Parts: sequence; C-alpha cells; structure tokens
Amino acid sequence: MDANQDTKSNPFGMDESCRNCPDLCETRETVVHGYGDVGAEFLVLGDSPSAGADESGIPFTGESERELLDVLAAVDMCPDPDAAEPELQNAFLTYVTRCRHPNRSATDEEVVNCEPYLNSEIRMINPEILVPVGQRPLEELAFEYTTESADDLDIDEQHATTIRGRGFEIIPMVPAAEQTDKERTAFLEHFSETLGRDYRQTKGRRGR
Repeated sequence: MDANQDTKSNPFGMDESCRNCPDLCETRETVVHGYGDVGAEFLVLGDSPSAGADESGIPFTGESERELLDVLAAVDMCPDPDAAEPELQNAFLTYVTRCRHPNRSATDEEVVNCEPYLNSEIRMINPEILVPVGQRPLEELAFEYTTESADDLDIDEQHATTIRGRGFEIIPMVPAAEQTDKERTAFLEHFSETLGRDYRQTKGRRGR
C-alpha cells in the first residue's frame, strides 16, 4: 500500500465505506481515517471521532478536540490550528476507531475491527514517537507495541512521560481539553525536550 503524497486526508486509500461495524454505519457521517504528513516521525492517536471530526473527516477537528492542534502549534507542528484543513509538519493524526456513535463509546468488538487500519498506518509511517491521547489509545498501544500490561498504565500517571516500546517511544497525553494548566505545561516541556534531544538526532539519520 503506497501513500498518495498529494493528499493529507486518508493518504493510504483505506476503505471510506467500511461496513465492518453495522451499528456505526447508521450513525456516522464519515469514516475518519488518518490525516497528515505520511513521512511523519510523530503519530498522534485519539480514541474515536468527535462530532466535528465526523463532519469534516479530519481527526481532532471540532470544538471538543481541536485543542490538540493548539498543542501541536506550540511545538511548531501545526502553523494554523484554526484552518479547515490544517497543515501538519512531521505529525500524523489518527484514531483507534474510525466511526462515531453519538450516544456511546466504541465497543471492544469495534476496536478490534479497526485494528488493521491503525496497524497499517503505523507500519507504513514508521514513526519514532507515538502520542496516545487518552486512556484507551494508551491501552491499545501498550498491548500492541510495548511489554507493559495495559492494566498497569494510567493516562493520568503516565501523562508527559516516555514509555519505551517495541521500536517506538510512547509519550502519553491527557486529552488536551481536559488538561489543567500544570498538565499542559508539563506535556509541552517534556515534548519539547524530546524534540530537542531525540528527534533532531534521529531526523538526520532517517533522511527525512
């Protein structure tokens, strides 16, 4: 599966009419696949689309999620977080599950149904850093990409720390809209330190 370098939205051409979860086919507007820089070294993983993302087809858009773009703007990864189709520099945004139900969270079965999409995006992008936003994204990455037990990881405790994974580093984040000022500062400081130390060293080696 090759990336379409000319589009930021669903650059790997994943199924936009997916019917693996019949209940969600009746409630969604859009199957929200990944969006951003296909050569990114940072992949940001949310839980499932908000109403705004379901409408636009772009992850982390809409009032309930867009503060994540403000965080990326603070580290120079999103020059205009208010744009309808934000430019992303060295970042790729995606979700654990791709369709929205307005009245409930995704079921375990729906998470399993979406795992091939997420695993394919991670494999194709091959990022250096994974940023799970919230508890379920953290648990999903822990299960697949670390030696940690998902039961031992808590997003509030792991926020703004680094977990060593299998070929990746994982920097968990409390959802931006739920962060206190102290949590926002802690994440930006830790993330900026990672950018300065690890990212700038690996970027040259990988030739991106």
